[in-house]
Amino acid sequence: MRKDVRILLVGEPKVGKTSLIMSLVSEEFPDVVPYRAEEITIPADVTPERVPTHIVDYSEAEQTDEQLFQEISKANVICIVYAVNNKKSIEKVSSSAARISIFSLVPLILVGNKSDLVEHSSMETILPIMNQYSEIETCVECSAKNLKNISELFYYAQKAVLHPTGPLYCPEKKDMKPLCVKALTRIFKVSDLDNDGNLNDNELNFFQRTCFNTPLEPQALEDVKNVVRKNLIDGVCDNGLTLKGFLFLHTLFIQRGRHETTWTVLRRFGYDDDLELNQDYLFPPLKIPPDCTTELNHNAYLFLQSVFDKHDKDRDCALSPEELRDLFDVFPYMPWGPDVNNTVCTNDQGWITYQGYLSQWTLTTYLDVQRCLEYLGYLGYSIIAEQESQAAGITVTRDKKIDLQKRQTQRSVFRCNVFGDIGSGKSGFLQAFLGRNLMRQKTIKEEHRSYYAINTTYVYGQEKYLLLHEVFPDFDYLSDADLACDIVCLVYDVSNPYSFEYCAKVFKQYFMDSKTPCMMVAAKSDLPEVKQMYGCSPLEFCRRHKMPPPQSFTCNAASAPNRDIYTKLTTMTCGKYVFLHDIFPLSCFYFFYLYIRKIFIHARLRCMCTCNRCTFCLCQNFLNSELLQTVRAKLYAVVLRRSLTNFSLIFVDVLAFIIFMFFTSSFFIKLHVSQADLKSSTFWLRASVGATVFAVLGFAMYRVLLKTR
Repeated sequence: MRKDVRILLVGEPKVGKTSLIMSLVSEEFPDVVPYRAEEITIPADVTPERVPTHIVDYSEAEQTDEQLFQEISKANVICIVYAVNNKKSIEKVSSSAARISIFSLVPLILVGNKSDLVEHSSMETILPIMNQYSEIETCVECSAKNLKNISELFYYAQKAVLHPTGPLYCPEKKDMKPLCVKALTRIFKVSDLDNDGNLNDNELNFFQRTCFNTPLEPQALEDVKNVVRKNLIDGVCDNGLTLKGFLFLHTLFIQRGRHETTWTVLRRFGYDDDLELNQDYLFPPLKIPPDCTTELNHNAYLFLQSVFDKHDKDRDCALSPEELRDLFDVFPYMPWGPDVNNTVCTNDQGWITYQGYLSQWTLTTYLDVQRCLEYLGYLGYSIIAEQESQAAGITVTRDKKIDLQKRQTQRSVFRCNVFGDIGSGKSGFLQAFLGRNLMRQKTIKEEHRSYYAINTTYVYGQEKYLLLHEVFPDFDYLSDADLACDIVCLVYDVSNPYSFEYCAKVFKQYFMDSKTPCMMVAAKSDLPEVKQMYGCSPLEFCRRHKMPPPQSFTCNAASAPNRDIYTKLTTMTCGKYVFLHDIFPLSCFYFFYLYIRKIFIHARLRCMCTCNRCTFCLCQNFLNSELLQTVRAKLYAVVLRRSLTNFSLIFVDVLAFIIFMFFTSSFFIKLHVSQADLKSSTFWLRASVGATVFAVLGFAMYRVLLKTR
């Protein structure tokens, strides 16, 4: 909506232009009228539309034609004033309208002044002129002397600017214009939350509350549907308003002069005066500092899940081409091309699955957040999710340098750039991440090929997105975008003796002195391995540069390729940070130990002793006591609030672990089981299991302590 309105009054001399302005301001007819009134500004708080209004008078006696054209170019609406008692001035209206329409397409208001001097109306003479010029919004007869319709005149002038009829309605066809129909159709589909083709009572109430901040009373809702039923056969279906009924209602509003209702709906859903989605609506401000990434937050994922469920009509957790077209029907263009099907997971029919759908949104947010904001705007995120803008669905992550310094991150998307010579198997490596073996990859057309692949992996029980990007093998022209990533994957072909050399050069040139972790992948491992024509073997190269040994990989398998290598990549990426499991590492082992010990030791030995007096039973009672449970809960609360440092937590964990290991050591267990039948084979089996568990836990604790140090 415009921030202000500029009204220009033109017409023949002596028709009362200046009198109209002065009567509006002083609320009385002036005794002395000057040739021209000075420009007047009416504050926003005294106008019905709450918009500042500037009223400009034009006088042929004081101003030139050039000044008139300048004022016409600045005006938002032009009032052509004529005297209803002067036939000559009425005849001049048509020529004035024709003259103005050459230079400007702003709305026109016809104003018949001096209605107090005649008993009849001039509307019969004016109607043919109104039908001749589509720019004419309305005609108002008024009297500056009697103050008749003065306020209404300027209200209609404001309304013609803020809620113009021209973009909405075609008087000749007596129907809404195509752009208006298109916009309202999108609004209907966004508001149809269950995608059944009808707006039920709940959806209509949500729509009413969204646009007008007030729900409809049940009787009012029924009255609206009855009006549609009387005028349209298929306007109401299953007690819900159909698209035809929805469009009919808005046509009725416009025909009855209530087009401000339609404009309120259009503007609430992001449309401007030209019925195009506003740029401020599609691209809300979002500040992204350097070295930060963008991700969807929980609310945005919930919204996207609801959109998927809304269009997955057959409930097969995949979107068929028809369902995908239906989903993107609210877009002005199809945003996802055939390459998307080779970027994310699909089912056996090649349809994008639920996981693939979320992955593609995650990829768009990470690579091009402005495009993501635009897409969310088309889907009506800010309206349906009741958020201020689409930016509310985006999380801007912390600077990566701070994450590395604190060894903590909240990021869930990690980028891996894949380097390798031509024919080394990079594309196969990406497609294998999506579960496609070599046979299935051969069906992909070259023009539908994608240089990205994104899927989920699990690290320490947490779901993470790994984004693979195949970098074009041009050693001399690697851009900053090619080098910006969380981990580097260097792929070489084991059957090509010259393939490894490219990987070695890329590593030495760009990554040898960086802190970015790197992994060497020996692709096509199903083929015979040949000696690489390089100064050292790939294994020796990795050893020298403190990299993990080359990981064998092949996508030439009967079933889906093994995903272990992708889990390793994500784990290496996340190894730079400390997650919740790392913040409280020994506690995890401690509680895991208690759980295992309770299952494999106490639960088994309980059958051999029910004395409840021996050391082991007393320890078990202590472990299950309310006091210890409270202490454990307090420890968890402290950890979750992060009020302790990592060192303090580790110290507490080590102390607790030592105490409980001591009380459940073999010495006390021996006191407990001394009454048992030591010749029982089941006893030795249980003892062996217990010893194995202790050995595994001891080794795990050693690894954690080593890592912490």
